[in-house]
Amino acid sequence: PSDRDRLNQEIVSAHVRSLMADHLTDVPSTDQHTVKPWFNARVDFSPEVKDLSADGYPLVGGRLDYVGGRGVAALAYRHRQHIINVFSWPDAGGDAQESETTAQGYHLVHWRTDHVDYWIVSDLNASALSQFVTLFRRGGGERRDVRQARARALAARGGAPRRRVAESEAHVGAQA
Repeated sequence: PSDRDRLNQEIVSAHVRSLMADHLTDVPSTDQHTVKPWFNARVDFSPEVKDLSADGYPLVGGRLDYVGGRGVAALAYRHRQHIINVFSWPDAGGDAQESETTAQGYHLVHWRTDHVDYWIVSDLNASALSQFVTLFRRGGGERRDVRQARARALAARGGAPRRRVAESEAHVGAQA
C-alpha cells in the first residue's frame, strides 16, 4: 500500500480505538475554551477548536492520539448518534486541497492549510460529513454569524440596554 493508504488506515484505526476503548476524550468538555488550552502543554501547536453546537455538531472534548509516527491533537464532535474525530498536527508542507475517501466503511476528509494537516473521520454519511467539514473550515454556521453580529451591534451601541435599565431605575427613584 501507498503511504497515503497507510495513513488512511491509521486514521481509521485511531477513530475505531477511540470508540472501542471508551477513550473518546482526555478532556471531556463542550467548551472550546476548556479544550483548546488543555492542549497547550501536550502538543507543539495550537489546534483549531470550533464551537459548532448551534449547527448540530457539539464538541465532546479532546484527546492526544498517535498517528503516522507522531503525537496529534484529536477532537471529538457528535452528530446525533455519530462521533466525528478531527485529527490535526503541524506539517511543513504547502497547502493541500480537500480530498475525500472511504476506508472500512468510514468516510475520511483531508486537507492541509497554514502548515497544519487535518483529517476528519466518521461513519456519518458523506453528505452530513461534508456539511461538518464546511462548518469546521469556516468556523460555524449562520446561527453563529447571527450571534456574532448581534454582539457586535450591542457593543457598537455601547451596551445601550444596560444604560436604559440604569436610566429607568434612576427615573423610578426620582418619583419615589
